[in-house]
Amino acid sequence: MRKNNFFRGTWLLLVFVLLQTLPAVFAAPLSSEDTELLTTIQKDTLQYFLKRSDKSTGLTRDSSQSGSPASISATGFSLAAIAIGQSHGWIPADWSRDYLKKTLKTLLHRAEHHKGFFYHFLDARNGKRIWMSEASSIDTALLVAGALVAAQYFPGTEIEKMAWEIYRRVDWPWMMNGRLLICMGWTPETGFLPYYWDMYNEHLILQALALGSPTHPVPLEAWNEWRRREETYNEKKIVYSYSGSLFTYQFPHAFIDFRGLKDNDINYFENSRKASLANREYSLSFRSQHKSYSENSWGLSASLGPGGYKAYGGKPGEGLQDGTLAPYAVIASLVFTPEESLAAIRFFYQNYAKDLYGYFGFKDAFNLDKKWWAEEYLGIDQGISLLMLENFLNDGAVWKKFMHLEPIKRWIELCGLRRDGATTSVS
Repeated sequence: MRKNNFFRGTWLLLVFVLLQTLPAVFAAPLSSEDTELLTTIQKDTLQYFLKRSDKSTGLTRDSSQSGSPASISATGFSLAAIAIGQSHGWIPADWSRDYLKKTLKTLLHRAEHHKGFFYHFLDARNGKRIWMSEASSIDTALLVAGALVAAQYFPGTEIEKMAWEIYRRVDWPWMMNGRLLICMGWTPETGFLPYYWDMYNEHLILQALALGSPTHPVPLEAWNEWRRREETYNEKKIVYSYSGSLFTYQFPHAFIDFRGLKDNDINYFENSRKASLANREYSLSFRSQHKSYSENSWGLSASLGPGGYKAYGGKPGEGLQDGTLAPYAVIASLVFTPEESLAAIRFFYQNYAKDLYGYFGFKDAFNLDKKWWAEEYLGIDQGISLLMLENFLNDGAVWKKFMHLEPIKRWIELCGLRRDGATTSVS
């Protein structure tokens, strides 16, 4: 009897310890009111992709402004978003399948690309390159990630087949231009851009897909070539991005479950948690100067602003701020900072919904000092919001799909990212 009690006590202790290692988002149930609010936001956000994707090509427009071109990364988020919406019964199954097949056919046969890398902006009506935009490495990676998520919701179908064809044709080593770093882009007029992914940023999703590629993988040295610069802010040691914009700590995490992974001594999930808290604290340090900031009002990330689109962000990093906040920034940090993000979402919705919330959910940004409210929505900001809400509300649903992909498993093994034999929390 004593032996059985001992083992039972040891098992319960082990379970308790393991639960402490999981993010707080899964530690306690949400109230019915919070669940209803977040689900409403997710469903409303989904409307952006239903209404702002071209009816003939499926390509998703960069913004809600009339005449906006398609964004290849917004299209990637759209593919995942439509699959998620269908899984909840928010979209008819036949409609979602038709949309996904139409969009993937456009990407395979009509959308302009070079060596598999799509041009950043396309004419939504025909897939032609627009604005002399670059063939973009990160935007292509986000497109591929979204396509692979959609494929996981429709295994054994034409949707899965086409998504993998798009992934397999990307010549990732070509974008390195003979170096060990991946270039940000290329244009037919000037060749490779002079900018490379040389330090921590949203490029983790690009690295994972390029290293795990079943057809054109980059060498392992590419993973170790970029710099992990660390700086401390309010006693938080953070591997930081140049801009300090929250999206750089969020976009890869929409797809990759970093909780059980470690890059030497760096856990990128914990790093994003600390960066989110630091972003909030940086905002609050200016609350005497700007009306927008308060205990429950924060979120500095690249967004529209009174003076146009800017890479707003906190410390560590450049730390650009002028009182402009982006609601998507706190929504996309829910998995990292559930308490602080929920408080901000409630605050924005309860106090500013009249000016800040519309048919597609939260608009992009606001600034109380300037009495400025964004009139438009941005596709990538809607996309990261919807996917992170899905991970938060539904036990890491997108993570589970993505982490089962063989290229992602290959990347993890190749780079030795497993920690002490641990696995990620997905089954």
